[in-house]
Amino acid sequence: MRGGALGRSRSAGRRLGLLLADVFVPARCAVCGRGEVLLCPGCRVALELLDGPLCARCGAPTAWPVARCAECAGRRLAFASARSAVAYEGPARRLVAGWKERGLRRLDTVAAELVTLVVPRPPVAALAFVPGDPERTARRGQNPPQALADALASVWDLPVEPLLERRGGIPPQRGLSRLDRRSNVREAFRATGRAPTRVALVDDVYTTGATVAAAAKELRRAGAGTVHVVTFARTVRR
Repeated sequence: MRGGALGRSRSAGRRLGLLLADVFVPARCAVCGRGEVLLCPGCRVALELLDGPLCARCGAPTAWPVARCAECAGRRLAFASARSAVAYEGPARRLVAGWKERGLRRLDTVAAELVTLVVPRPPVAALAFVPGDPERTARRGQNPPQALADALASVWDLPVEPLLERRGGIPPQRGLSRLDRRSNVREAFRATGRAPTRVALVDDVYTTGATVAAAAKELRRAGAGTVHVVTFARTVRR
């Protein structure tokens, strides 16, 4: 068997294994490992919901509502707003790790439930998602932003459109500085066709905003007049 075929076979086997685990392995809390649900009540209460005063542009928590905060002031952002459900720390980090790295596919519905609890339905015609690196997507068995978009679509009654694709050879963002993150993803995406006038871009975690800003810029180039960003979690700078 050639290397490419062997790689595809292993990826297919991993996806099948994850699917069977979803069906047959009893649920345990992805944060504490106890209980019989993917997010137990105690760990759910420990999540910091981002439902207080926010920056109107980037969604960062603020002491009072502001149009632009210190985190995003002075930046040219292609998105009109960004909103997230929870702060990316403590139990939220473990939840995302279980979702992205341990293949707990059913966590997309947990994430979507929390998003819809905190984030209002965006005034858009469709949902798009940040495309994943093909190799990492095959290894994980899913692309979490796409899975979250699909789960949100059923609640918000919106279509999901694959409006973006990722260019090859882009290194992962993990471990890069804020400036390096922006440079790394500046040309990471290309549109697959014409975008609707109003689109919500879905991602799993907003760290510096570099990824969603680059993806939103490409959606604007493809015809979107307004792009709203929706993520499950975001980094909060204290």
